[in-house]
Amino acid sequence: MALTGRTALVAALCSLLVGISIPSWTGIFAVDGLLVVVILCDYALAAPVRKLQFTRTGDTSVRLGESADVHLTVTNVSGRRLRAGLRDAWPPSSWHAGTEQRASRHELDVPPGERRRLTTHLRPTRRGDRHAERVTVRSFGPLGLAARQGNHEVPWTVRVLPPFTSRKHLPSRLARLRELDGRTSVMLRGEGTEFDSLRAYVPGDDTRSIDWRATARQSSVAVRTWRPERDRHILIVLDTGRTSAGRVGDVPRLDAAMDASLLLTALASRAGDRVGLLAYDRRTRAQVQRRTTADVLPAMVNALALLEPELVETDARGLASATLKNAPRRSLVVLLTSLDAAAVEEGLLPVLPQLTQRHTVLVAAVADPHIEEMSAARGTLEGVYEAAAAAQTQAQRRRTAEQLQRHGVTVVDAIPEKLAPALADAYLALKAAGRL
Repeated sequence: MALTGRTALVAALCSLLVGISIPSWTGIFAVDGLLVVVILCDYALAAPVRKLQFTRTGDTSVRLGESADVHLTVTNVSGRRLRAGLRDAWPPSSWHAGTEQRASRHELDVPPGERRRLTTHLRPTRRGDRHAERVTVRSFGPLGLAARQGNHEVPWTVRVLPPFTSRKHLPSRLARLRELDGRTSVMLRGEGTEFDSLRAYVPGDDTRSIDWRATARQSSVAVRTWRPERDRHILIVLDTGRTSAGRVGDVPRLDAAMDASLLLTALASRAGDRVGLLAYDRRTRAQVQRRTTADVLPAMVNALALLEPELVETDARGLASATLKNAPRRSLVVLLTSLDAAAVEEGLLPVLPQLTQRHTVLVAAVADPHIEEMSAARGTLEGVYEAAAAAQTQAQRRRTAEQLQRHGVTVVDAIPEKLAPALADAYLALKAAGRL
């Protein structure tokens, strides 16, 4: 049994009445006894909570930053009218701070044998699965003096997916991809390009593209045209070790790397290439393999939704071994990791020859935008020291990138907002050069 504020108010008024008109023990017992009887009657007339039936419907997935609606249908199978307050409990990260109470609490008025549908609006602030915890119902009597209260487990899961904010860059990169498909061999000569078709020679074409056999069979000069390679293998490797947990701007490095991975996946699948995913630190955390071009992006989004950085040092040898195992054929290996000098020199560089010997390797790293702001600081003694520290950090990252480039690695180093389009541009450049 739960007593309400109305009960306390009535008890206070009864005490005042006793004190004024019947100031005796007899008056106290008489008034309080009557109040207890009324409360018990009100409690007995409240609709039973245990007999209520619940069903859920609604959204099962939502992108981070967007809202999801989960519907809860309450059926009153008893013979009494249900007047109740209901709390639909979810984890705190299911709403923005300060909005939980307003979003999770509902008022109910259900006649006997009827049902009502309530809608809980979720706006999650973190990726991953959000599970409904419990439904708490407080059923009030007709007078509102006493209430029955009980909990019900009504399971439901909403998966919060990565926001994929870089999808705004996809149309422009697809336009460049279509432009790449229409280029001639003058602009697209490379060891890995694929023959597309023959066409008539026009002034300005590279004479090396002339097909002399085809020319001999017809009255005009024919030239070969080429197209970017298709059906190539791309393996995106996410380093989920401790360096990926560092916050850059408002998000962890891992989230920025995920966003870049999704844009690259969407672009490469449209280009006809096969894309896979490997997330690794000391063991495999997520994996996407052998998916069709239509299925790979949804599969990758689902795999990344549950991925979190681990506060452990990445095992570089294990990462290289897992990469080679997941990419048995020659592939483009896109490694999203840190450009910290210690992590690269002690971890990545010793195992890099194993990867570059069989694959084309591209390393992408998230730069800290605060470093760029510090490098521009001037005017005060503190600002000068900040600028010097930022310049030293940037020079160290450039030296680390140069070390990787000497091993034949393509390096992309950009702040979170620019990493995804920069990685897509690097992929297009490799494709245009026939290096996939």
